[in-house]
Amino acid sequence: MIETKKKINQEERAVLVGLVYKEQTEPMVNEYLDELAFLAETAGAKAVKRFTQKLPHPDSKIFVGKGKLEEIRQYILLKGNINLVIFDDELTGAQIQNIEKELKVKIIDRSDLILDIFASRAKTAQAKTQVELAQYQYILPRLKGMWKHLERQGGGVGTRGPGETEIETDRRIVKDKIGLLRKRLAEIDKQSVTQRKDRGEFIRVALVGYTNVGKSTLMNILSKSDVFAENKLFATLDTTTRKVVFEQTPFLLSDTVGFIRKLPHHLVESFKSTLDEVREADVLLHVVDISHPQYEDQLNVVIKTLNELGAGNKPIITIFNKMDKYEEQTFDQWLQPEVKTEILNDLKQRWQIETEGHCVFVSATQRLNIDGLRQTILNEVRKMYQIRYPYKVEFFY
Repeated sequence: MIETKKKINQEERAVLVGLVYKEQTEPMVNEYLDELAFLAETAGAKAVKRFTQKLPHPDSKIFVGKGKLEEIRQYILLKGNINLVIFDDELTGAQIQNIEKELKVKIIDRSDLILDIFASRAKTAQAKTQVELAQYQYILPRLKGMWKHLERQGGGVGTRGPGETEIETDRRIVKDKIGLLRKRLAEIDKQSVTQRKDRGEFIRVALVGYTNVGKSTLMNILSKSDVFAENKLFATLDTTTRKVVFEQTPFLLSDTVGFIRKLPHHLVESFKSTLDEVREADVLLHVVDISHPQYEDQLNVVIKTLNELGAGNKPIITIFNKMDKYEEQTFDQWLQPEVKTEILNDLKQRWQIETEGHCVFVSATQRLNIDGLRQTILNEVRKMYQIRYPYKVEFFY
């Protein structure tokens, strides 16, 4: 795992910066910054202030306007304990260099922050290699702005070409490492493909969804296993697969990495092998945190990502999780029971229509309607067995 000067340390105090441009609105950008603050907290930094600015497009040199950058600089000087500024959009190497020169603190962007979290969460050889590859791919176009130089892997005669500059040497080192990591990842992927083939003819079911919606908690309940679950973003990086049996019907259930807005392109590319579990699944369980104020946006982000992965046409059961939190936030103690029932029925009816009847409303933490969820999954799995193995389907009843 590479170490750069961008690494976030515990208890860093951060300022967040967002830009309102293109089709974005101020409420949307504030929602993005809420998520950015949660990402910062997950990485170990505390967001103490946020700045937004409306511009037709980002400034090519300093991303925000000169006046806004000066406002941020004055705030940092006034507070005296700010050591990190996080931008909600990707910065170029030149922008990072120019902004650091003005603000005199560490500058990172959303992609760098997500990469930092992934690096801290990666446990297996595959995840570590995927993250390291994504880090180098992110760094390559930003070398001039991010590093003075890379740690030398060798020296002396033969290590430089005639007239080769330091930055050119650095680029060559990074490109060589990217090549090595891709080869290493290809070898790991071959092993993963072999492992998946060894799973036999079981129907495969994969949990997908936005990050921190409760996938791992549902995985634990449905498979009676002990998968790591935490109220932080990207608690799960490595795909976990368990054999599950409902009423003598076996299938494989996988928990996968959560999706998020503005997920760095390099991460999506590097994690394609991990996401093969999604592409090869027979049924997808799309978990949605219905208590989140922007749950519909999150739902659409996941659908868009699934379509990009070529998995959008698979059978999908939408699981609206955290119904207990939704009711707690939506209803007060004075609301008449019949009104509450009517509102809940309208909500459920709306999504029954939207999903063509393929949805379930549950609370994983409160074990609400888990039996209904099990039955819905069982029905879909049996249907898939009937389609795939009609000659032996009676074995599963």
